[in-house]
Amino acid sequence: MPTGGPAFIPGLELSRRFYTDAVRPLLDEIAPGIPHSAARLGSGSEVLGYDTPRSADHEWGPRLQLFLHRRDVSRHAGRIRHFLSEHLPKTFHGHPTNFAPTGERTDADIRVMQATEGPVHHRVEITHISAWSTATLGFDPATGITPTDWLAAPTQRLAEVTAGAVFHDGLHELTSLRRALRWYPHDTWLHVLACQWQRISQEEAFVGRCGEVGDELGSTITAGRLTRDLMRLCLLMDRHYPPYTKWLGTAFNRTTAGHHLTPVLTAALSATDWRTREKHLCQAYEAIGSLHNQLGLTDHVDPTTRPYHSRPFQVLRAERFTEALLARIEDPAIKRLPLTGAIDQFADSTDLLGRVELTRAVYRATQKPRSD
Repeated sequence: MPTGGPAFIPGLELSRRFYTDAVRPLLDEIAPGIPHSAARLGSGSEVLGYDTPRSADHEWGPRLQLFLHRRDVSRHAGRIRHFLSEHLPKTFHGHPTNFAPTGERTDADIRVMQATEGPVHHRVEITHISAWSTATLGFDPATGITPTDWLAAPTQRLAEVTAGAVFHDGLHELTSLRRALRWYPHDTWLHVLACQWQRISQEEAFVGRCGEVGDELGSTITAGRLTRDLMRLCLLMDRHYPPYTKWLGTAFNRTTAGHHLTPVLTAALSATDWRTREKHLCQAYEAIGSLHNQLGLTDHVDPTTRPYHSRPFQVLRAERFTEALLARIEDPAIKRLPLTGAIDQFADSTDLLGRVELTRAVYRATQKPRSD
């Protein structure tokens, strides 16, 4: 961990103080009476509450979003941005308020705190809520949220908008927007859960099949894929948007099942033979199947594992949970959706999931309704 710098303050708290003690007084001076909202949302480990001193090496520090009415952005954003650049303190709680290119990354937008004697290149983003939402999610929730909007938005992006903190909501829009996005509508949630169980059903027998032919590496890789899917399933069952890979384990540990299942899944991944690997996965299957029943979303589904048809592999037959969930969906349009699910249930490219215009295009291209 970095040493020798200022005492670590969690990024959300640092940004809250930065707004209250540094940005707000200057805003009252340069733009008195202009309504605004202020928050720290979007990308960054601090938004999800996962930052550590290590996070300060890029895009971490005193930063926030400042939202104005659409008409006020064109009228006032430029001079507010310039005024902050000229009058913000050079440091705040020992951290530079100036952000400069790292010199090491090819992405010019990635910056790091760096002292300056001149104007501050600050990270106070000045925008309006509609533009920011559309750039972040691919749609503007204020105009209504369709099933495509929900399912084409990566769960990491939904987490970034609904986590973080609102410091001031003078526009009286930001809090209600976040509330609307807090979780999927009921039928959409059932669909996403059904598709997650479907993923598990498609590969659960392969742990044993690979091992049976001596392919322990292939069996381990399959177990890793299943473990990831089980972790994401637990987050979805707990009504938490699964974050991207770096924070998946951290988020999973905070779920209802995390404390109990982390050692079980770890044992499955560290096993050196497929039978032991399968045994631990079956323990996890049964525990998560029982959690499903506790939610009361469907009729009871027997959570015990069983042989895979006539083959000597023990599985859950996870498609039974998929079928039970599909039976409870009432919206005909959602009921007909293919079992690929939300965008990050079937697409795994960082370059894709990082661009919402692509996620929406790919999602739409894959949504041929089911005929059954």
